[in-house]
Amino acid sequence: MNKILVSYFSASGITGEVARKIAEYTGGDLFEIEPVNKYTDEDLDWNDHNSRSSVEMNNPSSRPEVKNKVSNLSDYDTVLIGFPVWWDLAPRVINTFIEENNLESQKIYVFATSGGSSVTNSFNTLKNTYSNLNFVNAKRFSSNVQASDVKDWLAI
Repeated sequence: MNKILVSYFSASGITGEVARKIAEYTGGDLFEIEPVNKYTDEDLDWNDHNSRSSVEMNNPSSRPEVKNKVSNLSDYDTVLIGFPVWWDLAPRVINTFIEENNLESQKIYVFATSGGSSVTNSFNTLKNTYSNLNFVNAKRFSSNVQASDVKDWLAI
């Protein structure tokens, strides 16, 4: 049996909404990747080069601390990792999540939300950075995600 974990980071709530729908459509369990320090609107101001998100994204080694780890990760065959696209990449908190959890035995699918950016570079960067992991596929979703879109993406 294929047990699915739908993990996600959501700064503004949009990715969280998509993750909840994906979990509903797949029967997967939800896990929110929560930074210890939540992002404020000022932190997310990508026009401000000194904002927290800008500083983190300009530093490839930045790893914002997360609140929780998945305690039963070995129970899952498939892990979905969702996030908003920042600077054409996954937010650095996603790197923290990946590095703090052993995902070597799971199939990993990436989903992203974005106003206009593709998920391609985010996916390829994660796949190249963590070449020991089994990244399978990626998809960008809008908040109007449909069950058929999820099933096609996951081939279920």
